[in-house]
Amino acid sequence: QVQLVESGGGLVQAGGSLRLSCAASGRTFSSYAMGWFRQAPGKEREFVAAIWRSGSSTYYADSVKGRFTISRDNAKNTVNLQMNSLKAEDTAAYYCAAARGYSLSALDREYDYWGQGTQVTVSS
Repeated sequence: QVQLVESGGGLVQAGGSLRLSCAASGRTFSSYAMGWFRQAPGKEREFVAAIWRSGSSTYYADSVKGRFTISRDNAKNTVNLQMNSLKAEDTAAYYCAAARGYSLSALDREYDYWGQGTQVTVSS
């Protein structure tokens, strides 16, 4: 059982930066791969980024590669998403998720636990 709580969302101008954080409660945080997904109104939830259990490997959607950075601190049970050069199309509710898988995945069905989401709005 893992509880996830996102924070850091808000309103930002296009070209600006924002950092999201996800705090996890649980005794086996380091055993989970972590991912970030987002969902805009009327659209399907889409993969953003993922990080392996140890933090040794990362994976990004093409739409955010070079702009977003995922990181984790297993000692603090947190995972972060640094978002730079934000665009209007990045506007969405962002969710962190935990997966007890054997490799990184961009598929939401591979994730077992989800946070409540935090809204990111980018104005142009």
